[in-house]
Amino acid sequence: MASSSLHFSTPLRALYSSPSLRRLPRIPVQASLFSKPTTRKTLALSTGTSGVSGSDSGRFCWRAKASMAGTTTEKGKGKVDVFNSEEDLSVSLAKYTADLANKFSKEKGSFTVVLSGGSLIKSLRKLVEPPYVGSVDWSTWHVFWVDERVVPKDHDDSNYKLAYDGFLSKVPILPGNVYSINDALPAEGAADDYETCLKHLVKSGVISVSTATEFPKFDLMLLGMGPDGHVASLFPGHPLVKETERWVTFIKDSPKPPPERITFTFPVINASAHIALVICGAGKAGPVQAALGDGQNSDPLPVQMVSPEGELVWFLDKDAASKL
Repeated sequence: MASSSLHFSTPLRALYSSPSLRRLPRIPVQASLFSKPTTRKTLALSTGTSGVSGSDSGRFCWRAKASMAGTTTEKGKGKVDVFNSEEDLSVSLAKYTADLANKFSKEKGSFTVVLSGGSLIKSLRKLVEPPYVGSVDWSTWHVFWVDERVVPKDHDDSNYKLAYDGFLSKVPILPGNVYSINDALPAEGAADDYETCLKHLVKSGVISVSTATEFPKFDLMLLGMGPDGHVASLFPGHPLVKETERWVTFIKDSPKPPPERITFTFPVINASAHIALVICGAGKAGPVQAALGDGQNSDPLPVQMVSPEGELVWFLDKDAASKL
């Protein structure tokens, strides 16, 4: 979709005046968590073995190694890092995020980052501790949500509340740069309103555009995954996983409560410059194995459909990687 064809479902005046997009509710701040020294083990996913070619070149081989980064030569699989604990994972994720924030802030004066719900915010806790809390240029951050439950912002099911309590309330990101949904609207209206917001920010140059697909291109998307292999609010077998036109859509029959949600579509997710898939716990080992193991799946899980134009990094604790 070319930028010349962008249209707005609501007037920009209403967009700017929307309290949901421009005011942050005052929610009590939680105490931050504390860190311990970090160690990690990395698994590298490569095609074949060293020097193998021909018919073996498509076979995956896992190798444990002691270096600080894993590598892969298979397009779309990404780099896979496995950590001894969620604590170690959090330390590495904070550095990865802060380094990208510094890079994009210097290059273009802004950093667009997309959050998800679940345990991701807990895994970001090291960003609100030294050295990052005092060294990151938070004024350049623009924060979005890959999906959101259509509930009030102070509701326990709200991804906004989760992010506010555990992250946003602890760092000086400009309130006007935090783009939450309009929770006064029904699911369909909230999705339309959020897509209108994104289109305005693309037009104003805050959000980049993919030259390949012309979908919005976020600098970093931080994704979690459910035990069923869903990402965002894109669930296995649901028609929304096949949506190719909309930027933001809605769901009223989510298999996981609450039923009404808005969500980015896969074309937007996969236009990202960087995606970090952050997955912890033995209960998620099955979908991780399906996505990164040797087996073939005729009906891929949503997590297997994450394949960004840019870099994909899997942040796994040892339990999530236990079946690899």
